[in-house]
Amino acid sequence: MFWTLTKILLFVVVVIALAFGLGQVMDSTQTVELRIFDMEFVLSPMAALGALVALFVLVWLAMKLVALVFATLRFMNGDETAIRRFFTRNRERRGLDALLLAMVAQAEGDGKTAIAKAEKAHKLLDKPLITNLLVAQAAQMKGNGDLAVERYKALLDDSRTRFVAVQGLLKAKIEAGDKDKAQALAQKALEMQPVHEATQNTLLQLQTEAEDWSGARNTLMLKKNSGLLPRDVWRRRDAIMALQESDAMAARGDLMRSREAAIEANRLSPDLIPAAVAAAHALNAQGNGGYAAKVLKRAWKALPHPELAAAFAAIEPDESPQQRATRFEGLIRKNPDATESRMLLAEMQLAAENFPAARRALGNLHETAPTVRVFTIMAAIERGEGADDSVVRGWLTRALTAKRGPQWVCSKCQHIHTTWQAICDGCGAFDTLEWREAPDAVGPSATQTELLPLIVGGLPKPVDSQDTDVVTADPVDATKPA
Repeated sequence: MFWTLTKILLFVVVVIALAFGLGQVMDSTQTVELRIFDMEFVLSPMAALGALVALFVLVWLAMKLVALVFATLRFMNGDETAIRRFFTRNRERRGLDALLLAMVAQAEGDGKTAIAKAEKAHKLLDKPLITNLLVAQAAQMKGNGDLAVERYKALLDDSRTRFVAVQGLLKAKIEAGDKDKAQALAQKALEMQPVHEATQNTLLQLQTEAEDWSGARNTLMLKKNSGLLPRDVWRRRDAIMALQESDAMAARGDLMRSREAAIEANRLSPDLIPAAVAAAHALNAQGNGGYAAKVLKRAWKALPHPELAAAFAAIEPDESPQQRATRFEGLIRKNPDATESRMLLAEMQLAAENFPAARRALGNLHETAPTVRVFTIMAAIERGEGADDSVVRGWLTRALTAKRGPQWVCSKCQHIHTTWQAICDGCGAFDTLEWREAPDAVGPSATQTELLPLIVGGLPKPVDSQDTDVVTADPVDATKPA
């Protein structure tokens, strides 16, 4: 606004100055003497001014005439475009200036100016590929999707700009929320340039969002074959997609193919916990419990996890607690020093009512890894050994404000998930869930802290030993690891 007002005021000042100057010249009584060879001319100030303007015009015309003569000579010497360039030189110069200003405006993020200058260049220059591309990109930057689509479509006819036109249309469809057409355009673009990394990533993201796992696996294979994805990363991500494909087949009732996909996922990434669990269930359903146990032991060696223990227990669901404790020794030996292994062994001993062995298995985890599950197991051990109810309540009270232990946490946005999944609910990222301690930014609530005295001292004294069993069977049930 201020700049516009300044330009208006400057224009008014210039007009007033010119009017004043012309008035002074017209009112002047002086004359101008002009001598050319032996001729003398006496001119009034206005006539002299007119003669000066005419002289400049004649000089300009003479220069243009000389340039035309030279252009004609070049044409006669074989330069077929010399005369055409002479007549279009000024137009081309103005067009190039407009094109430069459009590019500068686009680099500065001024989409409105970029479109205006690019349209001017489009009218002055016979370069539709350049100007259409510039207008389309500027329109997309400004948010004018219709204009961008119109200009990108105009670029589809030329092989030199067809790929960038498809890329532009792809981006426009994504911004418009038309994911189906965007996926079709991404596939078309990838057919044109199979090793284009940005297109591969875009198509892969669209396919995962649409849960097109078969197509996503093909795109992932293409990405690996292009040398843009390390083999170990490809195997893990392909395993995740095979696992998702298995879940989709199971939802459709195709259990046979679902089991095959789960086993394939485990073959690709034996350390992937959900794949190992799914493969174990599939193998067990096929009557191959021994191989299912091997799959779970191999995954347990890499990273002990409660779901692996639950799947291992499901192989022999009808065994006695003592038989289960004996069979689980083979699993625990794969990683005996892990916190999960020690808690699992303690639960096995609890189920077998061997409370001293359970205490030895748990050791000092209540100090080194104080979690809800550890304190609950300690409460069950104290109850099994006949400790006073206040001791049992003390362990359960500590469990109230203790950490939950490892959980499925997104490494990108720190969102916590109750179960593993391929795509994070918080940020939509693929393959970012890790089994680890969740970040505790707030700590225990004030309400929980205030309730502790009520819990510890407010419970009535038990009258009958059968009524004082405050620990349920869940913490010692080996089929339900916490």
